[in-house]
Amino acid sequence: MISKPIDVDTPQAFFHEPSGTVRFWVLVKDRYVGASIGKKTLHYRYEPSRFDDDALATYHANSSEIDAAVLRHLAGGSGSPVLLHDLDVLHKRPRLIAGR
Repeated sequence: MISKPIDVDTPQAFFHEPSGTVRFWVLVKDRYVGASIGKKTLHYRYEPSRFDDDALATYHANSSEIDAAVLRHLAGGSGSPVLLHDLDVLHKRPRLIAGR
């Protein structure tokens, strides 16, 4: 789990209407790294059966998993800011083994 101290210096996540994304920051060592995730990605991954879901509320409810996806991107060599896509937050499905 990622520790996010809440104080006046901690950037707060917000919904950016023009881009349709939630913009947020993940604490990595001693600095914040910017990231974003689309409203549609949040909807289809976390609230597919709802019609009134709020992207920012969905982000907050699932921030640990979403922040972990940002850390995976960074570990894989991505730079900042990180833009998460559908496949970044989908649960991994077991691979089918031929003949079974």
